[in-house]
Amino acid sequence: MASQSSVSPAENPYLYSLLESCRPFLRGEFESIDKDLPTLISVLRSVGAGECWHKHGSFLDHLIDIYKILKIWKAPSSVCLCGLFHSAYSNSYVNLSIFDPSTGRQTVRGHVGEDAERLIHLFCIVPRQQLIHDDLLFKYTDSDLVEHLEFSKASLKNAKEKGVFNGDEEWRRKLRLILPEDGLKVKHIKTGEDVLISRRLVAVFLLMTIADFSDQLFSFQDLLFDNSNGRLEWTGNNSGITLWPGDGKPGLWMNSASRMGAIYSLIVREEEILIEQRKKNGQNGGIVEGRDEEIELVIPPVFDYCTSVLDAEEQKEARELYWEGVCQGFKRGLDFAEEKLLMSIEKNRFVGEPHVVLGQIYLSKGKFEEAEKEAEKGLRLILEWGSPWDKRMSWEGWVAWTRVLLMKAKEKSWPTHSWGILNLGLVR
Repeated sequence: MASQSSVSPAENPYLYSLLESCRPFLRGEFESIDKDLPTLISVLRSVGAGECWHKHGSFLDHLIDIYKILKIWKAPSSVCLCGLFHSAYSNSYVNLSIFDPSTGRQTVRGHVGEDAERLIHLFCIVPRQQLIHDDLLFKYTDSDLVEHLEFSKASLKNAKEKGVFNGDEEWRRKLRLILPEDGLKVKHIKTGEDVLISRRLVAVFLLMTIADFSDQLFSFQDLLFDNSNGRLEWTGNNSGITLWPGDGKPGLWMNSASRMGAIYSLIVREEEILIEQRKKNGQNGGIVEGRDEEIELVIPPVFDYCTSVLDAEEQKEARELYWEGVCQGFKRGLDFAEEKLLMSIEKNRFVGEPHVVLGQIYLSKGKFEEAEKEAEKGLRLILEWGSPWDKRMSWEGWVAWTRVLLMKAKEKSWPTHSWGILNLGLVR
C-alpha cells in the first residue's frame, strides 16, 4: 500500500496552506523567508544572543521564535523584524542588552531599517508591564471584553454596510478613555521622560506580547509569581523556593493572552470604523500623520481570531486534566487518558496538544477516522500558534509527531510493537 501524504491540498486546503507557510521554518530555509534573515540571525549570534539564558532556552532561540510566530500570523515586515530584535536594548521585563542603546541604534538600524529599528527602540523603552496590564488588561473584566467584542462587531458592520457611526457607544467610549485616538503617554523606563505611543503601536505591542508569552511561559513562571488563579497578575514572589525548570507543565498564561487578543480586536475594529468615517466625510480614508496608520494590524488566528476569552478557571482545569491524562495514562489505561483529554479539550479548545495525544490513543485503539480528525485539529492549532503549549518538546517536534500520526491514521495502520514506535519518523 502506498504511503499517503499527511496533509492533502484537496482534502484540507487551509491546513495544507498553513503547513506550506510554516515549512521554511521547519526546514530552516530562512533565506526563502527573507533573503536577509540568515545574516540577521548571524548578527544576533555574533553579539552573544545564543549565550544568554531565556526562560526555556537561549535568547537567540526566543528571538527567532517570535519572528516565526509573527511571520506565520502575517504581520508586516517591520513588526516581524521588531520581534527578531525585540529586547536587543533590554526592556522593562528582561536584562538582555546585547546592543548598547546609546551607541548601537545606528548599528541595528543599518541591519533592519529605520521603521523596524524605531519599533525595536520603543518596545525596549516603554514600561510594558504597566502599559499592557495596568493601563489595558486590568481595566476590563472578562465579561466586559466578551460583551464589547459583540457590540464592536455590530458597530463595524453598521459602519461598513450602512455608513452608520455612533461614537457614543459604551465600548468605544471606554476604549477611547483608556487608549485615546491620538495615543498614550508613558514614561521612558530609564529616563522618566514622557513618550507618546500611538494607538496602533500599542496594538502592535499587544500582538507581540501574545506571541512573546506563548513562546516563553510555562509552569516555572506560574510557581515563581504564584499565578495560582491563572490570571497572570505577576503579584507573587516565590523566588527563594522555585527551582528552574520545574516540572515542565504548560503555563497558565492563556487567559491573559486571550484578554490581550480581545483588546487588540477592539482597537482594530475602532481603527477600521475611524477610517470608514473619514471616507464617508470625503477624506478618502487617507493616512493621518502621527498615528502609524501605515502599519497593518493583522488578526492572528488564535482564540478564534481574537474574538474569544478563555476563562481563567477553565484554563486551570484543562491544564490539570491534560497533565493527568498524559502522565497517568500509562498507569491507569488508555480509557482513563481518553476521558481526561476529552474533558481538557472541552475546557480549553484553543491548544493542539490534547488533540494530538488523543489522536495517538485512537490510533492505538484502531479508531483511525477519529485519530485523523484529532490529529488534524491538533496540527492546525499547533501550526497557528507557531509555538508549543506543552514545552517539554519543541514546536518542530510536535509538528513532526502530529504529521506522523496523521499519516498513519490515513494509512489505517499503527505499530503493535515498541520497535515499531521507535521506527516512526518519516513524514510526507
